[in-house]
Amino acid sequence: MTKEQSTSELPRVPGAVQAEGLPFQQPALAAARAAAQGASLVAAMLGAVGLVGWIFGIDALKSVLPHVDASMKVNTAVALLALGVSLFEVARRPASPRAIAVARAAAALAGLIAVLTLAEYATGARLGIDELLFDDDTARVATGVPGRMAPNTAAALALTSLASWCASTRLPAWTSQIPGLAVLGLGMMRFYAFVYDVPELERFGGYTGMALHTGMALVLLGLAAFLARPDEGVAGLLMNAGTTGALGRRLFATALVAPLLLGWAVLAGEDAGLYGARLGFALLVCGHAVVFSAVIFVALVVGCRVEVAHARAQWQVRQTELLQAFMDHTPAVVFIKDLDGRYLAVNAQFEESTHLPRDRVLGRTDEDIMPAGLARHVRAADLDMLAQGSPVQREELLILPEGPRDFLTTLFPLKDPAGTPYAVCGVVTDITERVAAQREVQRANRRFLALLESAPDATLITDGAGTIVMANAQVERLFGHGPGDLTGTEVTDLVPRPGRRRHSALLAAYLRLRDPRPMVLDKGLCGLHSDGSEFPVEVSVSSLQAEQETLVFLTVRDITARRQAEAERAERYEQHRRIAHTLQHSLMGEPPRLPHLPSAHRYLASVQDPGVGGDWFDIIPLDRDRTGVVIGDVMGRGLEAAAVMGQLRAASHALARTGIPPSRLMAGLDVFVSDLADQLVTCVYLVIDQAAGEVSLCSAGHLPVIALTPDGPAHRLRAPVSVPLGVNDPSGGAVPFHETTHPLPPGSTLALYTDGLVERPGTDIDAQIDVLTHTLQVALKGAPADAEILDQAAARLIETLIPDTAAHDDDVTLLLLAVPAPEGSVTR
Repeated sequence: MTKEQSTSELPRVPGAVQAEGLPFQQPALAAARAAAQGASLVAAMLGAVGLVGWIFGIDALKSVLPHVDASMKVNTAVALLALGVSLFEVARRPASPRAIAVARAAAALAGLIAVLTLAEYATGARLGIDELLFDDDTARVATGVPGRMAPNTAAALALTSLASWCASTRLPAWTSQIPGLAVLGLGMMRFYAFVYDVPELERFGGYTGMALHTGMALVLLGLAAFLARPDEGVAGLLMNAGTTGALGRRLFATALVAPLLLGWAVLAGEDAGLYGARLGFALLVCGHAVVFSAVIFVALVVGCRVEVAHARAQWQVRQTELLQAFMDHTPAVVFIKDLDGRYLAVNAQFEESTHLPRDRVLGRTDEDIMPAGLARHVRAADLDMLAQGSPVQREELLILPEGPRDFLTTLFPLKDPAGTPYAVCGVVTDITERVAAQREVQRANRRFLALLESAPDATLITDGAGTIVMANAQVERLFGHGPGDLTGTEVTDLVPRPGRRRHSALLAAYLRLRDPRPMVLDKGLCGLHSDGSEFPVEVSVSSLQAEQETLVFLTVRDITARRQAEAERAERYEQHRRIAHTLQHSLMGEPPRLPHLPSAHRYLASVQDPGVGGDWFDIIPLDRDRTGVVIGDVMGRGLEAAAVMGQLRAASHALARTGIPPSRLMAGLDVFVSDLADQLVTCVYLVIDQAAGEVSLCSAGHLPVIALTPDGPAHRLRAPVSVPLGVNDPSGGAVPFHETTHPLPPGSTLALYTDGLVERPGTDIDAQIDVLTHTLQVALKGAPADAEILDQAAARLIETLIPDTAAHDDDVTLLLLAVPAPEGSVTR
């Protein structure tokens, strides 16, 4: 038989029709089988009790009500005992062949007794089985043949024997469940006869009646026969774990119990004389109406649950469709199997790989769709993963009909909410090309290591822990150790002892980077020669992620000659810096200290320049009550900016001394700057009139002046801002400079500054000006106009806005002015 032919003869996958295949049904089915076993055992015990009564002559065990009720005949007791044992073995799962044989033998014994008894009733003959074991000395023997069981009892036992026999075979489930329900009905008739006191329901004509505990045993046997195969037939509908099964069980229980109780209650009322037969009948009808109404409402509730369950099932179907779509669009082979190895779901890539359509794969095992050797290998891998209980991933080489291929296989269990595996999911990726590429990388690595020896500098390769795994020949010239001697040692052994901890910290920090890039380190690093001498080194660091570890490449170069040259250059630079610093201060000069206008200032040179820049400020006494103040910033750095700054400071000072207004002074400076080549200057000029209590100012593209008045918060002085100096064309069409005047009451403070104070990369300059304004208010609000207090405030402003002055890359100028009251006036 070919592989294609064998797949068509495989068994159908259980699950859609048989409830046994659904994991959530298992608890309900187990409970049903347990109930069947328990009922059969109790029925067997009742038969044993009756048999004991005959053996020891105990009438109370033969009949529940010895003077009223019929007795359990000895043949009935034997048959009940045999059928209880038979149904107990049938209901067991799994059932062994020996247990099935015992069940069938016991059912055959009981059936033989029942059939022979029915034959005696039918023919009127005596076959000698009624008193075969014991003579019948019980009461009422005159109503029938001594020792012979009631005909309804014999019929029930025959049906029970048939049900037990059918349940132990492969016949349809209804062949045992329908007789079981009939036996249940015959037993219930005996209870109705007892409850309603209607002897006609327990006996036929003048024959012997059914004992009460015989009827109880028959009810239990009928229930056991009905539930012996709870996952099939009518019982499968009733024992369904869904809402329909729950509704069926409730309706079935109601049908058995409610009429019995209602009828008993009505008859009890009639017997007590509470009402007549017509009223009793009416009450019985009303009771049934109430019960049926309650059942209807229960059915409505269950129906609502069914609708909700249906909607949930539709949602789950949609999720399943989405999952299948996701699997179909996955380039890897994806499959799901049950614990027996049957395929439950596969994706399109699986179909393409096996050349089999999906409907010929689902429900089948590996042996049905794969070569025998490959199928055994795949099944063994599934079982190994289930034994471990955790996901497994491995690379393997499989020999396929089209040739050997490398695969990356991932297997993991699918578990229910209780953590029990119920399926196996696998993802198989063809990595043949990837493995080939890895082998090529390995060959490239070998070629690289061969080229490493040709590097001009000493090269060390370490693992992530800093252990040397390889070195080239140049390390012996640099450190005095051969490459073989260094392999396996710590790279820190090539560093002087005081610097080893720092070297280890630097290497660890580099490896912690998310994406470590090659870098060069040459600050404070030294190498240690085998003779104990130390020398400065430059180390180039890079990393390589190998298959299982991280390798670090260290290229080491002796930079002793470079350090000597750098020291000489640093000495010359420091000399130039001192000269430039002296030049800067000589150009800026020292502003005058005016007793009627206390002031404080700060100037910070850029650390990236030789100590000079284009910032300047000046305080110019004009007359007794008027003072001119100018601050500016020449764009650019270095000596050229400082030279322009010196010229502008002298020009602004001279123009201010003439007493011209701020706008004319700014226009004059603009003409002056325009004569200089490629210069751009921002500047603001103020005239403080302490007698008038006001300040006039004109701005040429400079940052706003901050004013702190005694009766208000710190704020920016609004002024029209014109273009910077040097922008206007001297030939005509110049943008005019406008000035404005603001009140300046005694006790006010003014803050002038350049952009180096508030300009930072990545920050908003307006936000920094707001920080300056707020800090000025906090530092000086309510403080007297004192030069010492202004100096403290200036230090606070610098500390707030420039936390690290040693790394600041622009020159900074800050000027604070306090305006006290004129002499002879009273200030607040």
